[in-house]
Amino acid sequence: MALVKYNDRSLRNLTTVPAAVTGNSPGALQHIKTLTASSSSTLSFVDGSDSVVLDNTYPIYKFEFINIHPNPTGNAHVLFNFSADTGSNYNVTKTSTAFHARHDEGNSDTALTYDAAADLAQSTSFQQLTSEVTFPASPVNDEHYSGYLHLFNPSSTTFVKHFISTGLHYSSTYAVNDFVAGYANTTSAIDAIQFKMTSGNIDAGQIKLYGIKDA
Repeated sequence: MALVKYNDRSLRNLTTVPAAVTGNSPGALQHIKTLTASSSSTLSFVDGSDSVVLDNTYPIYKFEFINIHPNPTGNAHVLFNFSADTGSNYNVTKTSTAFHARHDEGNSDTALTYDAAADLAQSTSFQQLTSEVTFPASPVNDEHYSGYLHLFNPSSTTFVKHFISTGLHYSSTYAVNDFVAGYANTTSAIDAIQFKMTSGNIDAGQIKLYGIKDA
């Protein structure tokens, strides 16, 4: 029997799934900007400012939250809002829905709950990313939020803009899985987004902005 040898390129061809099969092209996720908090009152991504792109270059934008550690002055949530005037005002009208699953370290409190206090109905208020279980004043270092937010077709001047967020925050011995979704009820292009706490500052952590190309 003859011994058949394969080189590295041959093996890659055997194990790599073609883009036509997966529906994704190489490099579809494009990093645009990373903001690092340092006792920051707000973190803002404004199209055309400081190398930020938030326009019709990409149909979908993704924000990743990495260990967002708050320093609130009272019980607080992580919030965001959109701008349709390049960051002059963060007051876009939104309707949203929110729920969470939670579990405490003592295994005494578990729940899957709709969060009426976190949803918005044609409101220009900031939207909560964390639900129900707040961050306490002077939280310990392991209390933080991580997750992601998708914003769809923000540059459209025809349709409203949908958003979906999923995250996990640890606070006061609770692991809380947060789910928020809704739409910005405007046909103006959204060209900026701002993140902040209900009170106090974002003490540490990063927010990364990516553009997702068409498949």
